[in-house]
Amino acid sequence: MSSNIDIQKKCKWCGEIFTAHKMSTAYCSHKCANLAYKERVRKERISAYQKELSFKEYNEPLKDLEQREFFAPTAAAKLLGISRATIYRYLADETIKAVQFKGKTLIRRKDIDMLFESSATYNKRLPQEKVPITEFYTTAEVKEKYNVVDSWIFVVAKKHNIPRTFNRGKTYWSKKHIDNYFGKKAADPEITEWYSVQEIQDKFGMSLAAIYTLASKNAVPKKKEGIMVSYSKKHFDIAKGIAQPDEPQYYTVAEAMAKFNLTRDQLYHYAKYHNIPRVKVGKYVKISRPELDKLFEAPKIE
Repeated sequence: MSSNIDIQKKCKWCGEIFTAHKMSTAYCSHKCANLAYKERVRKERISAYQKELSFKEYNEPLKDLEQREFFAPTAAAKLLGISRATIYRYLADETIKAVQFKGKTLIRRKDIDMLFESSATYNKRLPQEKVPITEFYTTAEVKEKYNVVDSWIFVVAKKHNIPRTFNRGKTYWSKKHIDNYFGKKAADPEITEWYSVQEIQDKFGMSLAAIYTLASKNAVPKKKEGIMVSYSKKHFDIAKGIAQPDEPQYYTVAEAMAKFNLTRDQLYHYAKYHNIPRVKVGKYVKISRPELDKLFEAPKIE
């Protein structure tokens, strides 16, 4: 649709500013439009060729593959009967070695054979024997130990499938399962100062929704006593910007990936292989800062 108003636009090909008379105009001249069209066609042809080549490699007869000494990732996936994504994951964690040769990834047949020689033999997983539950809490004992109300115990038990039994009109709860759930919810004993919700509202003038959002976003520790919820004073003040945080002892996953130039899979591989401590704070996983720094520090000659 044409317009009586001249529009200043930037050419998508050469980047020059020009006056357009239509909203759909993207290029300043016929020359730029023609060059952009040729570039688009070239990319489409390259993409189509790569797809065709990949399809041919994957559908190459297996008997032909078995005679080869070097494989592209697609051909290696076909030989092993696994997906290309799995092959690339093996390459990333160095389970299978590969080399870059003139821009093409190649895998030796020898390295694929060594994968089977070095791998542990397959052990069939046997079903675990169920251990009978012999220790229980009464509802009153759970209320007293964890300071919760009856209704909340039943809600948690239903949601997390906590085993229970009945005897002479009383409900008994599996001690192991109750401790496992409520123990994780217990407040950090090192935190000694807490804000009540009312104190936060009086001090900062925040609504209940704003308090919940800030605490959730910044993983502010909280404790619950009955129906009363309290938030760590130190952590809440840091979240509000009126206190300075201590020297951080952990990286978030995103921070570690950015600092050490790792993918998420590589980071978790190193953390698992080197037994680097990890903690879960709220919904976020954090990894020990000193341990990661030590692992990736530059080598020293003394």
